Amino acid sequence: MARRTTANPPEEFDEHIIDTDISDEMSASYIEYAYSVIYSRAIPDARDGLKPVQRRTLYTMDELNLRHDRGHVKSARVVGEVMGRLHPHGDSAIYDALVRLVQPWSMRLPLVDGHGNFGSPDDPPAAMRYTECRMDAAAEAMTGSLDEDTVDFRSNYDGREQEPSVLPAALPNLLVNGASGIAVGMATNIAPHNLVEVVQALRHLIDHPGADLDDVMKFIPGPDLPTGGKIVGLDGIRDAYATGNGSFRMRATARIENVTPRRKGIVVTELPYNVGPEKVIEAIKKLVQAKKLQGISDLKNLTDRHKGLNLVIEVKNGIVPEVLLEQLYKLTPMETSFGVNAVSLVDGQPRTLGLREMLDVYLDHRFTVVRRRSAFRRGKASDRLHLVEGLLIAILDIDEVIQLIRSSDDRGQARSRLISVFDLSEAQADFILDRTLGSLTKYSRIELESEADELRATIEKLDEILGDDAVLRGVVSSELDEIAQKFGTPRRTVLLESAGKAVTPTSPLEVADDPCWVLLSGTGLLARTGDAEPMGEPGRRAKHDVVVSAVKSTARGEVGLLSSDGTVRRLSVLEIPALPPTAQAPHLQGGVPLRELIDATARPLALVTLDESGPGIALATRQGVVKRVKPDHLSRDSWEVISLADGDEVVGATMLTTGEEELALITSDAQLLHFSASLVRPQGRSGGGVAGIKLSPGAKVVGFGAVHDIASAHVVGIAGAGDALPGTQAGSAKVTPLSVYPAKGRATGGVRCQRLLKGEDNIVLGWIGDGLPMACATSGSAVELPEPTDRRDGSGTSLPQPVLAVSSPPARLSPPVHA
Repeated sequence: MARRTTANPPEEFDEHIIDTDISDEMSASYIEYAYSVIYSRAIPDARDGLKPVQRRTLYTMDELNLRHDRGHVKSARVVGEVMGRLHPHGDSAIYDALVRLVQPWSMRLPLVDGHGNFGSPDDPPAAMRYTECRMDAAAEAMTGSLDEDTVDFRSNYDGREQEPSVLPAALPNLLVNGASGIAVGMATNIAPHNLVEVVQALRHLIDHPGADLDDVMKFIPGPDLPTGGKIVGLDGIRDAYATGNGSFRMRATARIENVTPRRKGIVVTELPYNVGPEKVIEAIKKLVQAKKLQGISDLKNLTDRHKGLNLVIEVKNGIVPEVLLEQLYKLTPMETSFGVNAVSLVDGQPRTLGLREMLDVYLDHRFTVVRRRSAFRRGKASDRLHLVEGLLIAILDIDEVIQLIRSSDDRGQARSRLISVFDLSEAQADFILDRTLGSLTKYSRIELESEADELRATIEKLDEILGDDAVLRGVVSSELDEIAQKFGTPRRTVLLESAGKAVTPTSPLEVADDPCWVLLSGTGLLARTGDAEPMGEPGRRAKHDVVVSAVKSTARGEVGLLSSDGTVRRLSVLEIPALPPTAQAPHLQGGVPLRELIDATARPLALVTLDESGPGIALATRQGVVKRVKPDHLSRDSWEVISLADGDEVVGATMLTTGEEELALITSDAQLLHFSASLVRPQGRSGGGVAGIKLSPGAKVVGFGAVHDIASAHVVGIAGAGDALPGTQAGSAKVTPLSVYPAKGRATGGVRCQRLLKGEDNIVLGWIGDGLPMACATSGSAVELPEPTDRRDGSGTSLPQPVLAVSSPPARLSPPVHA
């Protein structure tokens, strides 16, 4: 076929060319592109902590009804729905965002439940056609109440559908899961945090709007990374929380142990955030090949899905493992930095936010959501009440209503006659006309009146929320508490003020066998002092964390750790880091988590000496049994010191110094009993102990201690709800001198020690010790206890946050020397 050409094209084909300066065009196009990247792709909203692609993914899954209790669907289906309806930016970007929402090493609280290969810290996921997904329960909390006019909706990219501009976000996602993204001219990088700690801070701000950053950091001492590990140096965290910019060092969790009968090794169980084992292995291999790292004989990656990360680095004979570990921290990604740049969108504008600002923005959003939800529900209830009241009028004269309808020519006439005869509104009349005769006869007047009363009560409650700001704030606070109880998990990352003094190749040989104290903190950290005083200089107090147990030893000696399973595990004092001279508590500088020294799941209770002289150890069990036993010094790494009954466990233990101390027990039903230790006959390790206290049905022992001076000893009882998730309820505390309680014989029922408040059903934590008590929370921050009271059966005082542990002041940790 020949192509026809024209020398003079028709006028309608004339081109219209507009001359534009290329610099102006490039500038305008670049600014438009930059705005698009910032607002539509890379920067999260400060209210729900989500980027647009993440928000659209969760919204689409909610629309598809992919709940956590429904079956999984192909990831490709979700990606296709998101791309076709809301996010026209390509399937790879959507799938990458979906994968991140699944990965537990990327998200502190994953929002999507995945099924299939979603990758690892080193490997990419399988293609979307091979994986399946559904919403996690936490995601449902993010999208809940979307259908109750809680947020504004806007048009999608082609104007055919509507999408939410922000999610209701019942959980503080921006802080809990963090965020990262690179836009044009700016970037964001926010570390994940612990949900329970963030909720505690939010509830404190609700009750105390004028709280400053230091008050907030009592609840949020630092990030809580999904992969655990340690954060070394807290100054950078303080800067990041104050200004939105800062950095901190992340360090792997490693312990030194015998990997073979004749060889020691370094076992790495946790790595810094966003660092995979393959990256560490590759770095170590390159350093060994370049001869920059000496002393490694083998390297094994024993990681699996059941035991988690397990990287074993075998050390050559003659090499000091501590020195090699310091080199690994220095030269490999086992220690790396996290730069905080807390940029997020506030009112549509990118802003750098400090911790307090992020919490305030989220709280303002929740106040708005709850207010709009309450207004919506009130409108629904009011409309329903209006219809029910009209139906009640019709039921009273049902025969006349039926006759009126039957005698009408059409629906319009029936409506008009109903309105005029019974003084109804048009909506009420239509509601009655829409009922069938059968439904009208089954309506009971009593049921309708009961429904009307319930609706009026609901409207009254909603009016209180809408009319009283204090009630509104209380609703938000209680909903946050429910979220923390449902999704909260214990802290994974250990916070250390500093890494302590670095070791050198000759450090173990230079350590003299001088007297020292081995300390166990309330958050499970071990440290030793460099002198004969329990906390260094006399009178020095811990300002962060509390020391719950201390025993005297030597730098080259050994001590035992007694756990709730009744087992003593041997610890080498030399492997426990020494506190610097300026340290105030093991949680601040140089402490080491217990899990790095021993592999045990039982709860640690107390440190004990392995010296067979002296009166030995006193311990008590959950079922009210007490026992005195000599420590022994066996050639094994661990051994049992009590034969426990089925379902029983040790709840408290202490070293005796004279054998004449006063032993005291507190039960869950608020009974206290104390008697002399001389009434308990010492037994061997295989003995099962003797009856200590007579328990009521369903009661159990929650506290045990031994005191040297009844006149200065105190009792602490913390009451709460027994079915609450540990670490989520603050409860109420009562401090009482032990001297106000009369001594009774062993194996008796004790005396009442505390009155429970409304909402409390038992004592959840009890403590008896010398001196005035100190307390700390799960994060290690101090918790102020109420002043002592002489009322034996008084009630407690509400606490600002949950208590993890209680202890005597450091000066009281040094018991009298056994004669």
